[in-house]
Amino acid sequence: MALTRRTTLLAGAALGGAALLTGCADNARPAPEAAEAAEHSAAAERLRKNAARDSTALLARYDATLTAHPALGAQLRPLRAEVACHAQAFTSDAPSAAPSAPASAPPAGAARGAGAPDVPGDERAARAALADAERTLADARTKALVSAPAELARLLASVAAAGAAHAYLLTEAG
Repeated sequence: MALTRRTTLLAGAALGGAALLTGCADNARPAPEAAEAAEHSAAAERLRKNAARDSTALLARYDATLTAHPALGAQLRPLRAEVACHAQAFTSDAPSAAPSAPASAPPAGAARGAGAPDVPGDERAARAALADAERTLADARTKALVSAPAELARLLASVAAAGAAHAYLLTEAG
């Protein structure tokens, strides 16, 4: 087989890729004990608690909107159920634990208390307010990624992506 320019370039690329991959050795990863300690550090617990609180506040906003605009139920209930799962994920010890029961509808009398968020009277404005809340929270969670340990960072990133998708769906709905 003749040594052509194409095979030379292919061999060079393969060798270069192999050299780069050896730089990503396991010794670059923290020890499992250190990773576990980081996941349960005071800073991580505070971040997890704040994320749960933020998800619960967003859940209250969904409940208030559903109470004020029952006609939006078909559109908002699936998104609300996702937000309820997010709140559960942040309060659970196991990062991938599923909630015991899906929360697909607001509890009776939800969002009628004194601390209920204000909901615009217009359905479109109410959806826009929810989209803004989702977007703001997704941005905050994205910024928090740098200080989060690995597992919590993955959860925050996933929930931030879901929040951005919710904001898009709320904005694009007719």
